[in-house]
Amino acid sequence: MTPPTPSGSDPKKKAAKAAKSVKKAVVKKAAEKVTAPRKTAKEAAVKKAAAEETVTKKATAKKSVAKKTTTTKAVAAPKKSAAKKATPEQATAKKTPAVKTGAAKRTPAKTGTAKTTAAKTGTTKPVPAKRAPAPVPAKTTAAKSPAKKATAKKAVTAKASTTKATTTKAAATKAATTKAAAKKVTAKRVPAEKVTPKKVVAEKIAAPSAAEPPEAPAPLDEVAVSPALDASDRERLLAGTHHEPHGVLGAHPVPGGIAFRAFRPYALSVTVVAGDLRAELHDDGDGFFSGLLPLREVPAYRLLVTYEGTAQDVEDAYAFLPALGDLDLHLIGEGRHEQLWTALGAQPMTHQGVTGTRFTVWAPNARGVRVAGTFNFWDGSAFPMRSLGGTGVWELFVPGIGEGELYKFEITRPDGSKTLRADPLARRTEVPPNTSSVIHASRHEWHDEEWLERRGQAPAHEAPFSVYEVHLPSWRPGLTYRQLAEQLPAYVRDLGFTHVELMPVAEHPFGGSWGYQVTGFYAPTARLGTPDDFKYLVDALHQAGIGVLMDWVPAHFPRDDWALAEFDGRPLYEHEDPLRSAHPDWGTLEFDYGRREVRNFLVANAIYWCEEFHIDGLRVDAVASMLYLDYSREPGQWIPNVHGGRENLDAVDFLQEMNATVYRRVPGVVTIAEESTAWDGVTRATHHKGPGGFGGLGFGLKWNMGWMHDSLGYVQHDPIHRRYHHHEMTFSMVYAYSENYVLPISHDEVVHGKRSLVSKMPGDWWQQRATHRAYLAYMWAHPGKQLLFMGQEFAQGAEWSEAHGPDWWLLDPAYGAEPDHRGVRDLVRDLNTVYRDCPALWQCDTDPAGFQWIVGDAAEDNVFAFLRYDAQGTPLLAVSNFSPVVRHDYRLGVPDDIPAWHETLNTDATAYGGTDLTTPDTVKPEATPWHGRPASIHLTLPPLATVWLRPA
Repeated sequence: MTPPTPSGSDPKKKAAKAAKSVKKAVVKKAAEKVTAPRKTAKEAAVKKAAAEETVTKKATAKKSVAKKTTTTKAVAAPKKSAAKKATPEQATAKKTPAVKTGAAKRTPAKTGTAKTTAAKTGTTKPVPAKRAPAPVPAKTTAAKSPAKKATAKKAVTAKASTTKATTTKAAATKAATTKAAAKKVTAKRVPAEKVTPKKVVAEKIAAPSAAEPPEAPAPLDEVAVSPALDASDRERLLAGTHHEPHGVLGAHPVPGGIAFRAFRPYALSVTVVAGDLRAELHDDGDGFFSGLLPLREVPAYRLLVTYEGTAQDVEDAYAFLPALGDLDLHLIGEGRHEQLWTALGAQPMTHQGVTGTRFTVWAPNARGVRVAGTFNFWDGSAFPMRSLGGTGVWELFVPGIGEGELYKFEITRPDGSKTLRADPLARRTEVPPNTSSVIHASRHEWHDEEWLERRGQAPAHEAPFSVYEVHLPSWRPGLTYRQLAEQLPAYVRDLGFTHVELMPVAEHPFGGSWGYQVTGFYAPTARLGTPDDFKYLVDALHQAGIGVLMDWVPAHFPRDDWALAEFDGRPLYEHEDPLRSAHPDWGTLEFDYGRREVRNFLVANAIYWCEEFHIDGLRVDAVASMLYLDYSREPGQWIPNVHGGRENLDAVDFLQEMNATVYRRVPGVVTIAEESTAWDGVTRATHHKGPGGFGGLGFGLKWNMGWMHDSLGYVQHDPIHRRYHHHEMTFSMVYAYSENYVLPISHDEVVHGKRSLVSKMPGDWWQQRATHRAYLAYMWAHPGKQLLFMGQEFAQGAEWSEAHGPDWWLLDPAYGAEPDHRGVRDLVRDLNTVYRDCPALWQCDTDPAGFQWIVGDAAEDNVFAFLRYDAQGTPLLAVSNFSPVVRHDYRLGVPDDIPAWHETLNTDATAYGGTDLTTPDTVKPEATPWHGRPASIHLTLPPLATVWLRPA
């Protein structure tokens, strides 16, 4: 209650009028301060001097009597200021004008705010008070004062005004007397370990020395603002739709000092720790904490966050600048970041001297993105990410967390709903069926320098190149990457293959897809170990002299709702047109190759496997489905391109860019297309245009699907009917030099009812094995590189199943038919040995001068004979008899410049399981022209066998 005043002139009314005018002036000046440019040093100095003069004048003024409605105190430094215990009623103090000097003291701009104490050299903790609704940013309100005890050490300070609208006359008189000194509480320096969440300690940083004059107090016209977030920011942070959380959370200079704000749901208290300073922030509700400290600049600080039963001393994630550079953002925006994995994803790092992990993700349609993981109990509320300009990239550096933590991105879609997504660039994942991403940093040290040095000495199409295709999870089920490294290199090296091709190793949710429906494009499957474990396997293969190819799947991806499909709420990685996005065969989604960021994601992924994992080549899956808009679609289900054609021009551009970039960045690698049509120029250079006007796609090799289909069709016929299908074996030479080919007998040919290779052959068990052997030798002699799927090297009779893998028990010596299977495996070893030692079989695979038919029309005999030449003209003669009868004294025309021939390999040898109808002696030509050649030789051709002869 206000004391009564004498009649006549009413000082209360005069004071109210004066307060009103002062308030207008102060608010106007504060608004100008917020919007005006920063004053120059000279202006600041003048203002500072004026403020000091004002304080000095006020220090000499007499105190008003208790009857006055306001009490103005001014104590010149370095006198002590007394702080009384605050009560809830004090938090609602009225505004009070200065009446002596005409210069307004710093007073609250609104009722319902606390008193403000401006420290000169010390620091004072703000007093929390009951808050009115959050103010509009343009307005200013006073800082909070602590709701409990407020203590202060000696400090040179301008004394704050103390006004109580509800103070009685006796109380006001008591506050104005020296008796206040008897009630003053002087705080001692409190050790950090004694600070409790509910205790507020304001400490002096350093007392002024005689040599250093005390700093002038803050300008009196700088009106403190409330540090609490306004309603709009609170709402967006709670909803997960804030684009710039760093702009409102953390520490920020504001009028009156430094505002500290934290968003820590479930926390009991948050305390700012800066050197000796301990300042508990006010609990604003809903997990928000704030406080205004009278500091001149943002200090280095930490947060002491107390939860029920525990406390965390942590760095503030919102005290850091972006950990992603402008160049990275520029390249991402252009779709030209060739090492995208270094910019996006989860990257453990040291940033601004603090260790932690930088999270970045591309989600341009998201209204907000937050990080959730094991480090925050999968509640991403307190970890909102910031949007970095118009690139669509979101970023957050989280200090104190590192390798092994699980995480996902919580994305707020355009419609306001939320989705939890795995990181598209995660370099490690959980073991399926779990789907979280894992923070990873590689520790592997490579030891394959020798291999990398020599792998690029000759291009793949001019070098020996025989491939053993492997499905790692089922090659020997149960083995990890490191266990495979102890067995696979030795096995492949013993068989003489130059390369292994690994079916997709990128992470995939369903094992039955064999890896061809990828969700983790940058992570080796966790089923067999960590990324470093996979590197260990590649390293071991290289040290054994074996190249590593891997299947790469840029054609499509599955629809799992935690992966790429509608990643940020709208079509992003997939095409926005449903006719272009839905893959008709596999129920998956096709990539939008016309979007530069999507192309960048895939091109960088190809480079990633080659650079980070030392992969020697990429076999690109399902290229045909990418190239044609009408692939597996009926009329009306596809839209022609701008030229009215069916070619997917975006996919063409992507494949050209991918190949050109990979070959430029990683010398010695090879890219291989699984392309099943007659597309012109699959292995032609991208800058060379073909008859159709398209530049080449730029692949190094192409799977010869036509040869595979025709040759398997031929050998599956009963020998008596093969005469009618003879052309199926010879047709491949019509187009053999149109591309650089690989001859694949892959996994696709030995599953889903197609039967294993040996089981395709007609006849009894002996005839099946004999045809199997003859076919393999024919394949190794045919122009092109060879690829054979695991299990076919020892004539496994059952189809392959990813559930149990090859039937290794067939090679157990205790098994009665073991010699039959071991014989086929021994043949494969010898095929590879002769192949590698005979340049005629690989050096001119893409040169028509490297092949000549001896006889290609002996349909009635089921015989094929041809010559292979190396670059120096040295030949090898290959003769295949796909008839089950012996061809005695079979005459073949040969060159007359070879004085004698000797048998290098015969698939009918006893060691391989044949009848041992071989020719151990050299064969000399006769001067009898035959098959259009000046000389000829006589051979005995074993049944269902292939024979190789070389110059003696």
